[in-house]
Amino acid sequence: TMSLHGKRKEIYKYEAPWTVYAMNWSVRPDKRFRLALGSFVEEYNNKVQLVGLDEESSEFICRNTFDHPYPTTKLMWIPDTKGVYPDLLATSGDYLRVWRVGETETRLECLLNNNKNSDFCAPLTSFDWNEVDPYLLGTSSIDTTCTIWGLETGQVLGRVNLVSGHVKTQLIAHDKEVYDIAFSRAGGGRDMFASVGADGSVRMFDLRHLEHSTIIYEDPQHHPLLRLCWNKQDPNYLATMAMDGMEVVILDVRVPCTPVARLNNHRACVNGIAWAPHSSCHICTAADDHQALIWDIQQMPRAIEDPILAYTAEGEINNVQWASTQPDWIAICYNNCLEILRV
Repeated sequence: TMSLHGKRKEIYKYEAPWTVYAMNWSVRPDKRFRLALGSFVEEYNNKVQLVGLDEESSEFICRNTFDHPYPTTKLMWIPDTKGVYPDLLATSGDYLRVWRVGETETRLECLLNNNKNSDFCAPLTSFDWNEVDPYLLGTSSIDTTCTIWGLETGQVLGRVNLVSGHVKTQLIAHDKEVYDIAFSRAGGGRDMFASVGADGSVRMFDLRHLEHSTIIYEDPQHHPLLRLCWNKQDPNYLATMAMDGMEVVILDVRVPCTPVARLNNHRACVNGIAWAPHSSCHICTAADDHQALIWDIQQMPRAIEDPILAYTAEGEINNVQWASTQPDWIAICYNNCLEILRV
């Protein structure tokens, strides 16, 4: 048998017992190759698995599986780069849930629910966890709202909403479903966030002035925008993509409504976008054409013709995540597989 200490593996693969949809890297420094995976099963009973790479055997090991109602639309570990907070994982689906991860089991820490007075729940499409203040999370919903939650108290700190006109905390987010939300690193990194949705717009909000929002982009065909992703190093740039679209649009908030770049080498619809954690000019896109592409956008606003790296998976890639604390690793998932790739 060959020694593992020779050539380091470039790809590690894990096969889950179900289709993988949501997926994300742990952030803690003491849990390097740990990820959470969410099942996509079209029924009530779904699962979340916590997997870790055993660096001795070079195999992924499932450390923990727990039940989750409905598929998770997104999952995120607490953005705790120093390992000082409790080991928490959040998931969105019918509600926002925060889980506490132990050595052997994961238990529900809290369930954050807007609609205290109704049996009806509007599913959450996505959420984001604030990196500057880990007690702050924001959710987006098909009921046209974005809600900002305070974790210590479980209280709503702000809400933007079209349908009911309660002043101060509930104002217009979008005219239709909201599909994604992301905090910006601008202005201290705590108060600014953006959202995208079925009305085809990207909107910027400030928690201190929720009565206003700024439209920074509108899809020319008014196609729904599904994802929104801020550049990790330069808060002026963000990326978005339309439903069933084959291109990713890069925007500069200083130049509203005019894309600074379009990344359009994919041959089928794009499902995921991830900016490099350590570089302002690298971004990864992943699509139904089985491809994960890494782009260098340094020469913007000149056209970006081709990616600098391409990886072809064995299936349609439905998610891509770039490890924030290990910038040379990207994770993708397709079918029932997770792969981590050294870049």
